Amino acid sequence: MRLRSAGLLLLLLSGLHAVIQEEVRAMVGSNVKLSCISTEEKTFDLNELFVYWQIGATEKPETVTYYLSGNSSAGHGNNHYKDRAQLSLDSMKQGDFSVHLYNITPQDEQKFNCLVFSKLVKILHVVVTLHVAANYSMPVVSTPDNAPEDEELTFTCTSTDGYPWPNVYWINRTDNSLLDKALQNSTVSLNARGLYDVVSVLRIRRTPNVNVGCCIENVLLHQNLTVASHTGIIETFKGNDTEVLPDTHPDRTRAMVAAITLLLTVVVAAAAGWWCRSRCPGKNYTGAQALRPELGFTDHV
Repeated sequence: MRLRSAGLLLLLLSGLHAVIQEEVRAMVGSNVKLSCISTEEKTFDLNELFVYWQIGATEKPETVTYYLSGNSSAGHGNNHYKDRAQLSLDSMKQGDFSVHLYNITPQDEQKFNCLVFSKLVKILHVVVTLHVAANYSMPVVSTPDNAPEDEELTFTCTSTDGYPWPNVYWINRTDNSLLDKALQNSTVSLNARGLYDVVSVLRIRRTPNVNVGCCIENVLLHQNLTVASHTGIIETFKGNDTEVLPDTHPDRTRAMVAAITLLLTVVVAAAAGWWCRSRCPGKNYTGAQALRPELGFTDHV
């Protein structure tokens, strides 16, 4: 309680001085340095210093870590930052009052106030805004399981473990236009790690060869993760009847037709030769030669 009161008093006393504003970005799980450096070219006596790193509103600040004149080491005022926030005594002697934060979490997205006093005179006030980010997983788009007679198709897109709050877009891959937001229903929730999971459901009217994409945007990282889904390769089942959509490789189809035609031609030629030998033995056998024009025709199918 005494520490908080002292911190509040010092913070209020610093209001008349210029404040330096900085912004820092850090990934979840990484380490980051929040800078608070004096521009004066001189060394500092630790016995004359009071250093506070605080978060929260001016009227009710919460101490992250601190150094008090006469102490041999820095302390911590918030259990969330115990063993995670570190000041360097050697650096402070040289005018570097920066704090090192370890194992960044989403809860560290705060405005951090660095207050430095020498002989109870405020010599430095820096506000560092920490922005926290985490990569979303690659989106997974489920294929529609709607019955063939349904007029509406349903796609589901999921992505997990990201930060900050995502933007979700569905794209018409035919012309890369954005689909109407009214067609989608997105749910974003916090998981046990304090990160966001997103599930987005798209319902659109059935059209031939529907091709849509799901895009998860992380604004802070300037990152768009997009996965497409094409119903043109789906087989649709209805009762005992199976409707297989047309082959999308016409060259392969022509090759298969040519091979089957050639095989049938060879079989016919062999049968004709056997028939000819049985009816016309000796030097009068011409069955294979008679069928050669057909073989030439088959090669061009």
